[in-house]
Amino acid sequence: MATLNLGRIKPVFQGAYNGSTAYVVDDIVTFGDETFICIQASTGNATSNASYWTKLAAKGTDGTDVGTTLTTQGDILYRDGSGLQRLAAGTNGQVLQTGGSGANPSWGTVSSDYVKIASQTLDGSGVNAFEFQNCFSSANDVLYGGYHLSMYFQTTSNHGMQVRYLEGTNTELSSTSHYKHGGVEGYRQTNNGNNTVGTASDGDGSASGSMAWDGWGQNGADNTTEGAFYTANWQGAMYGGNAQNRSVITMASLRDSSSPNYIVGKFQAFRYEGSENITGLKFFMASGNMINGQCTLWGLKK
Repeated sequence: MATLNLGRIKPVFQGAYNGSTAYVVDDIVTFGDETFICIQASTGNATSNASYWTKLAAKGTDGTDVGTTLTTQGDILYRDGSGLQRLAAGTNGQVLQTGGSGANPSWGTVSSDYVKIASQTLDGSGVNAFEFQNCFSSANDVLYGGYHLSMYFQTTSNHGMQVRYLEGTNTELSSTSHYKHGGVEGYRQTNNGNNTVGTASDGDGSASGSMAWDGWGQNGADNTTEGAFYTANWQGAMYGGNAQNRSVITMASLRDSSSPNYIVGKFQAFRYEGSENITGLKFFMASGNMINGQCTLWGLKK
């Protein structure tokens, strides 16, 4: 039977090129950072000689060794103007921030223009009164350009909620001549469809030395779904401020479930004309409790 010589059926790797070695077709060698395959039997012909060798591959540009760049748990890899760099882990609570185009990332602390100063939660039993003590101070006069308060609650009687300022060691300021008031209100009697708009006629609280923020009851005793929502805003220094600073704008949305049934909206302005250093607020009912609600005071950064 005749024999047919097919020659090599696969390339053979011969290691690093050696000028004294006899190479045959399909031998593969390395030289420097490159790999070549023999295309014609060769001894002593350098790999740069294209008559005997064809280049198969060449080493590319070295990259960054990420394993040596990132060294600690929490490290982050980023690119600066020259290459890959390591950003070490920040501290607890920090967030990753960008400096924009052409700047490197960094860790920073989240900042808000609203800072919560005091908060009170009212449960189903509620309280007749509560205070936000030491929420105004000379230090806060420097930090904040104003204050914002939001409040929601129900009541166990039809007496409205009132507010007094505190001074010094949380002493109530109750002078009947220092609290001034004006405002407008609108209400609807839901059982007969009447709508009424007029001046706030429920009393300015001066008789009791306080600010009557509503004057209408939200009778939670027989209807726990009824309630009142308030927002209030002060502008300027409170502790060492003047009467203009101690002016507060309040808005109220409330409902009285008694007969006739009222839905009430109020916009009011209160002014305190005393010279004391204001340190806090007291919220209270003439009778009954405030229940099922939340009251929070924020400082507004300058």
